[in-house]
Amino acid sequence: MAEFSVILVEPKYEGNIGAVARAMKNFGVRRLVLVNPPPIGDEARKRAMHGLNVLESAVSFETLEKAIKGADLVVGTSGIDTKNEKKFLRMALSPRDFAEKVSEMDGKVAILFGREDYGLLNPELMKCDMLVTIPTDPEYPILNVAQAAVIVLYELYQKPAGSVGREASAMEKEKLHEAFADLLTATNYPPHKVERTKVMFRRMVGRAVPTKWEFHATMGVLTRATKRIKRLESGESYDKPRQPGRTRRKRLSP
Repeated sequence: MAEFSVILVEPKYEGNIGAVARAMKNFGVRRLVLVNPPPIGDEARKRAMHGLNVLESAVSFETLEKAIKGADLVVGTSGIDTKNEKKFLRMALSPRDFAEKVSEMDGKVAILFGREDYGLLNPELMKCDMLVTIPTDPEYPILNVAQAAVIVLYELYQKPAGSVGREASAMEKEKLHEAFADLLTATNYPPHKVERTKVMFRRMVGRAVPTKWEFHATMGVLTRATKRIKRLESGESYDKPRQPGRTRRKRLSP
């Protein structure tokens, strides 16, 4: 089953950190990670209530890159959503759909909550495999970070873990994304579209939550295609695939 951690990116108010720790305690999530937090004092401890042990065991990092290191799936939360497929940077799942997806995986899942005023910035969103947004009234769509954490964690708690097959590790997934990037280069993909297309592929893979076997099968296709293109461009010959059911005959010595 998945192992969850909550990452607060540059939270401004210690009280919100304490309230998130309390929500985590309510729904059985233990690991709290802070990126450039304010000083933790009495206000945070008061708001944490029985989640004080979660708050006191929180770890801090100076950068988001260090905070998400080792995560197999990085999930960002955003108050802004879009249905426009061309603006996929902000395309998001509901908390319930997110819970449904991750119930089928194993591995470490990092859930990112952004700043109280600006949320997660675009460069941070680009690091996410998946986005989650909470449906709200359009006149005031932004929730307090602790409220958002309660809703997301509640949906996760309601969905029991399934057993579909272990998801690929973070390292394996990065190899897959590297293979996709190599294919873009080999096909002379338009340079001004490369970064957006990489993000699109990352989000597509993240939403699919494929198994370990599916990752390796996809990677095999990408790497084989890249190698074949490079051989054709260099004029080298390449091995043709064997026909199904046919075996290669051995030559007999005279």
